[in-house]
Amino acid sequence: MKFRDGMWLVAEGMRVEYAEDVYTTTEKKNGLSLLCPTKHVRSRGDTLNLSTLTIDIEATADGVLSVESTHWAGALNRGPHYELYPAGKPETEAKISKSDQGTTLQSGSIASTIHPDQHTFDISFHSSDGKKQLTSLQTRSVGLAYSPAPSTPMQTEDMRNFKHYIFNQTTLGVGESVHGLGERFGAFNKVGQSVALWNADGGTSSDQVYKNVPFWMSSRGYGIFIDTPRKVEMEIGSERCCRVQTSVEGQRLKWYIIYGPTPKEVLYRYSLLTGKPGKVPSWSFGLWLTTSFTTNYNEGTVNSFLEGMKARGSPVDVFHYDCFWMKAFTWTDFVFDAEMFPDPKGQITRLKASGLCQKVCVWINPYIAQHGEAFKKAAEMGYLLKRKNGDVWQWDLWQAGMGLVDITNPEACAWYAECLNALFDKGVDALKTDFGERIPTTDVQWHDNSVDPEKMHNYYAFAYNKLVYEALQKRYGNDEAVLFARTATAGCQRFPLQWGGDCESTAEAMAESVRGGLSLGLSGFGFWSADIGGFEGYPPPWIYKRWVAFGLLCSHSRLHGSNSYRVPWTIDNDDNTEQGCSRTLARWTALKTRLMPYLFAQAQVSVESGVPLSLRAMCLEFPNDPTSWYLDRQFMIGDSLLAAPIFEESGEVEFYLPKGKWTSFFTNEVKTGPGWFKEKHGFGTLPLYVKEDTVLVLGKAKQQGAVYDYCQDVEVCLYETKPGAKTTLVGKDGKTVGVLEVGEDGDLKSTDILKGDWSSGQKKIRSDEAFESL
Repeated sequence: MKFRDGMWLVAEGMRVEYAEDVYTTTEKKNGLSLLCPTKHVRSRGDTLNLSTLTIDIEATADGVLSVESTHWAGALNRGPHYELYPAGKPETEAKISKSDQGTTLQSGSIASTIHPDQHTFDISFHSSDGKKQLTSLQTRSVGLAYSPAPSTPMQTEDMRNFKHYIFNQTTLGVGESVHGLGERFGAFNKVGQSVALWNADGGTSSDQVYKNVPFWMSSRGYGIFIDTPRKVEMEIGSERCCRVQTSVEGQRLKWYIIYGPTPKEVLYRYSLLTGKPGKVPSWSFGLWLTTSFTTNYNEGTVNSFLEGMKARGSPVDVFHYDCFWMKAFTWTDFVFDAEMFPDPKGQITRLKASGLCQKVCVWINPYIAQHGEAFKKAAEMGYLLKRKNGDVWQWDLWQAGMGLVDITNPEACAWYAECLNALFDKGVDALKTDFGERIPTTDVQWHDNSVDPEKMHNYYAFAYNKLVYEALQKRYGNDEAVLFARTATAGCQRFPLQWGGDCESTAEAMAESVRGGLSLGLSGFGFWSADIGGFEGYPPPWIYKRWVAFGLLCSHSRLHGSNSYRVPWTIDNDDNTEQGCSRTLARWTALKTRLMPYLFAQAQVSVESGVPLSLRAMCLEFPNDPTSWYLDRQFMIGDSLLAAPIFEESGEVEFYLPKGKWTSFFTNEVKTGPGWFKEKHGFGTLPLYVKEDTVLVLGKAKQQGAVYDYCQDVEVCLYETKPGAKTTLVGKDGKTVGVLEVGEDGDLKSTDILKGDWSSGQKKIRSDEAFESL
């Protein structure tokens, strides 16, 4: 939303009024309240016939300040509201001081100073020690706007004919970059972009995204969370090149500024505000295989897939039944298609008993088709969203006559959870919560009539995924619940995990997916996946194999397609050579399995810190390297492994190594950064580099499945380590077992926690054994 036409003119049809003065500054509990007229007040007469904005700045936690701008305070502030500080609000002490520099409010490590001159509108945000300037609100940065522009204030007697906006503009420093805002598939640095935070089913090749998160991170060491689920429109250096503009329709706008100073500390404080990532069980890190979307399958097909995967060296940990486990026109009624699956409980039991998979997932969504068994009861009982005239809200987009579960109705939620329990009774362990983006906002009446329909559009993702996640927790335990969710908003990191939605089977779409995963990770989400091979279309073998290498280095790895299968032998006519799809998938699956001691330990760090496991943006580990803020074709896996996917059929790739020594996992070649490097790879390798001073624990070779004893028969590899280098080992339950540390002699100090036939040494993976040992 642009309110101006360039520097000098107001946009056509707009009336814009800016806070010009800080007329009074009033101390209140935990903060300051600023009365800001929209023109300079130089005489008593100037206080008449003008609007004011109230700006409330409060200390909310160490390193966190909230800022709220309000025009008319009498406007209702209808829910839903984000659940903030879900684990409990930390105590904080607001410190207010005055000097010739102005009035300063301090909240731990962050402070805000209001300029002492009433007529100089300047609110700065900085570190409490004054050494770091973060951003500021300067002249013409806080305001309100009407559309269309009223010709007289008398017209605002009836606001039904006008739209009213509140906006803030924070300054952008020279060279400052902006990242996050959810799973965005466009340019990694958002400066120069117009962004609308509005969940939509737009695939991965458009500016529409499934997961809009009103949080962004700056390269200057701070982040901003916009505290509203309503539609937020942002101009990030795109209306004024030196400012980030945030606007909402309404009478108030509240946001939080979070100081790091490092990006990891920003994410940690943000995770306290909106919730830490939920824990994910070790089995979820294994290979997932789906039936794909519109493909034809039955029990025999499922068995043949799993048997074929096992025979080709890629055993499946989780098998997923996509939509057509139910009959056409009946989604979602929670009833297995009796013709294709006459004995679903028995089939699932047999699959697990045979060892062909460990867990089973099925596809669900909150849309209830008119022709399914669930619709009649849900409609009769009032469990579906209604129109204002009392009709059930329905349309024919996606499913014929579908309704939408009214997530504000506690009885509807209880009914939906009962439906899920019936699936759990059949042996279902995890749920893919698809859709939830196309939530209507007009001509709707929610069961809870106090909610704002516009806010419900984005918030629905939170409420729906929370409902399903908590049903899983109740059945299987707090740390065993796993979703595969497509839509999300702030706080949904509490309900892992998420995947990247409908991508095409192209190199460009793979790059889009990388950018989406990086951006979501910088929005507080710990775990993420993408459809290996691409969802839409038919991937050529080289795309499939390059995507396999990328996908098995994501925190979670799933093979999934739309109208074609993703089992490897269907991609290349069952090429059984070393360069074929089946052998390539087997190698990368084996590598991820061996990495599980490292990955699962790093996963626990992600849960506690709010930092993503993989894809982890380079800037999180190397914030002082300016290049790291622009790297969108590579990522960190935890804090010690760097991976660069390959997007060329030829295997050529260019990547960047930050300062220090980096050892190729596959060849043991040591490169020294900072610098750009070019390599060429077959399908069995890619640039996978280990950071110096790393103690890397690998599971034993030939290990099958993601769940095993991560201390038994392991290989401990030391990469350019110095005394004091250490790593933490966890059990398959995620609990800490102990720490391995390098002593003064360059070897491990204590190895009591290791069991069986384990080994250690400098860079134990040799180039001639790179995959033979897997």
